[in-house]
Amino acid sequence: MLGKVKSLSMTSWIFIALAAGLLIGAFAPELAQVIKPFRGLFINGVKCIVAPLIFGSIVGGIASAGSLKGLGRTGLKAILWFEVATTIALAVGLFFVNLFRPGDGVNLSFATKTDTIEKAAQTHMTLSGFVEHLLPSNIADAIVRGDVLQIVIFSSIFGISVLLAGDKAKPILAFCEGLNSTMFKFTGIIMGLAPLGVGAAIAVAVADHGLAVMLPLMKLVGSLYVALLAFSLVTLWPALKWSRVNIRAFLEELRPSLILAFATTSSESAYPRALESLDRMGVKKSISSLVLPLGYSFNLDGSTLYLAMASVFVAQAAGVELSFGQQLSMMLLLMLTTKGVAAVPRASLVVLSGTLTTYGLPLEGIALILGVDEFMDMARTSVNLAGNCVATTLVNKWEGNTLAPPYQD
Repeated sequence: MLGKVKSLSMTSWIFIALAAGLLIGAFAPELAQVIKPFRGLFINGVKCIVAPLIFGSIVGGIASAGSLKGLGRTGLKAILWFEVATTIALAVGLFFVNLFRPGDGVNLSFATKTDTIEKAAQTHMTLSGFVEHLLPSNIADAIVRGDVLQIVIFSSIFGISVLLAGDKAKPILAFCEGLNSTMFKFTGIIMGLAPLGVGAAIAVAVADHGLAVMLPLMKLVGSLYVALLAFSLVTLWPALKWSRVNIRAFLEELRPSLILAFATTSSESAYPRALESLDRMGVKKSISSLVLPLGYSFNLDGSTLYLAMASVFVAQAAGVELSFGQQLSMMLLLMLTTKGVAAVPRASLVVLSGTLTTYGLPLEGIALILGVDEFMDMARTSVNLAGNCVATTLVNKWEGNTLAPPYQD
């Protein structure tokens, strides 16, 4: 019996922790508060990995590209796919929120303004502000704040500089490659805390909100899950088929990362393991180390779809009928604003509040969404991660590379 317990995989332990956390949150909420620190411990451990891992992998990947021409081609293909996926995500979100109309019958009078809503309303996302924010004034500050977009751009410019410096920069390249290998080992140690972190995260979510909190807004939550599934089937699945990926093997490889993203509602927590999985699948390192972190800033499919649905949901709850033209203009607005979502504190909330303000919709609607946002965040975070992994394998195929058996059909 003891031998069987020891032989359980990390995925099995995470599933056990998920079930235990659900039970603790539902039937022993006091205990959930006791184990709450383990959620913070695990997420903090992951956050300290992300910056050095992104830096080491991007610099090493760019320097191994061989030339700026090859690097530019890869980046252009990635951005092109990001735009296609984002457009489809917005269209799917608008289609399902109009089909199911989850906002009908919801009474906004129950929503109250909170400090979070007011702060979000005061945080304006402008094009000039976004452009100015692209480069950090201090890279150490960007790392402390966990600003993935600034870290990615700094690392990319640094990697290009290493590539241009040629032989003189070989010691720096060797350091970055060594840093990357070391951080993968570091990741393995931190991931030992994953079951504790996952169990605590689920327990706290259920204890704080209760299972019953989902009932009044079950239609919104259900609509989002259906829309995310539909997006995956019409966009991610065909992309994998075109890339001739063995989808079963692909999903089995990414399963621990997807479960981790779902349970912790943090794409960052799954980044190190996902990058390692892509390397095991045979994705060229110069591609995975560039496209995956780039996607964390510019290819948030799940969040983009969610924002389209949430905006129209609030309109429906407020009794406001948005015309087709208004929804189309909203879609174009979200295509731009969601590109900066990773660079702004309270990211999705800020984008949502800005969209509601633009169309004269009540910010009180956000209070309704906050009650079940964590449950929706689980799903959209998983789709964000899956979308970025699919984008990486697609660009890998587009560049003429194949995956290792058994991942390649």
